[in-house]
Amino acid sequence: MKRWILKNAAVYAETGNIEQGYVLIEGEKVAAIGPMSSCPTDEGAEVIELSPQFAVVPGFIDVHIHGAAGADVMDATPEALHAMAKALPAEGTTSFLATTMTAPSEQIEAALRNVARYMAEANRPGAAEVLGVHLEGPFLSPKRAGAQHPRHLADPDISLFQRWQKAAGGHIRLVTLAPERDGGLELAAYLRKTGVIASIGHSDAVYDEVKAAVHAGVTHATHLFNGMRGIHHREPGVAGAVLMFEEVMCELIADGLHVAPPMVRFAYRNKGSDGLILITDAMRAKCLGDGQYDLGGQEVTVRGGEARLADGTLAGSVLKLGEAIRRVLDYAGCTLEEVIRMASWNPAKQLGLLDRKGSLRPGKDADVVVLNERYEVMMTFCRGALAYRKPDERGEERWP
Repeated sequence: MKRWILKNAAVYAETGNIEQGYVLIEGEKVAAIGPMSSCPTDEGAEVIELSPQFAVVPGFIDVHIHGAAGADVMDATPEALHAMAKALPAEGTTSFLATTMTAPSEQIEAALRNVARYMAEANRPGAAEVLGVHLEGPFLSPKRAGAQHPRHLADPDISLFQRWQKAAGGHIRLVTLAPERDGGLELAAYLRKTGVIASIGHSDAVYDEVKAAVHAGVTHATHLFNGMRGIHHREPGVAGAVLMFEEVMCELIADGLHVAPPMVRFAYRNKGSDGLILITDAMRAKCLGDGQYDLGGQEVTVRGGEARLADGTLAGSVLKLGEAIRRVLDYAGCTLEEVIRMASWNPAKQLGLLDRKGSLRPGKDADVVVLNERYEVMMTFCRGALAYRKPDERGEERWP
């Protein structure tokens, strides 16, 4: 069994911060955490000497990501999911929900079957873990379609969802829907009954419709402010409503483009660190350069860090979750502990996975990220296996 000791760094543990501490990893689990005064001497372990300026934090969980490194969930191949899983640890992401797009039913079903197969056969340590599926579409409003293909949008349908859940092997964990559409409240109630997160998104609902949706079972909001009716002083819309309902956890794309920095601060002040989940909503161009790409059957142009359809509509992002961490620290003026809650604890809690994800505690999965004094990702472990080490100036993995 492989053993690692990360020592002499600030450790952000579930039970509190340790200014100079260590983390012992055995196999796929965190075995021990404590101050340097109790650090074990273990000749059989590989020791990583850090410094108190560095932070050891729990791995980040991205519940809304379509693609990265040239791959997309809708490619419906194990190679695509593997490419994503290998690329994401470089930004500190140790697990994610494979997120689909609005498309013909057979394409969605193929993507779902592929995720189920991948989770059964290829979800191994040393790469970001696929935790399940975020079904984004087709149960969305044509008035708030965004980059979702309008031709394939449909009313929420319990029987269709049941078919897709069967194709996914029961791994659909989160569904984005517009509850004001026919069947929306019924599907939200069914999702709650079956343990699936119902999320309001790509919705043109008014406040009273959102209130009814929350009563029916909605507990999540997809990319706050984006793809939803905005706040007006005579009508709070979706954005205003989800900020007010404590039951609703809100996703946030903190790239400074999808949501302006003052609005990131506004969301933080209204929901607090307990009510926000940082996401990327990234598409296949992430980790690559400018150019032409595909997203849900539509052509996307990426230029200068912006991904847009031909009409200028934002089409996902190329944001890295590690960058989102740094931006929120700046935009919201919050603490690193609070950002960890938004990127690790909250998504694990929302997915019902706090028994093994979301924090550093003995017995939990060894999803561990090392940040330097500038909060850059230096090293990432996925279930106890080293998945990323920042290259040195010569491009060689010899850090630290």
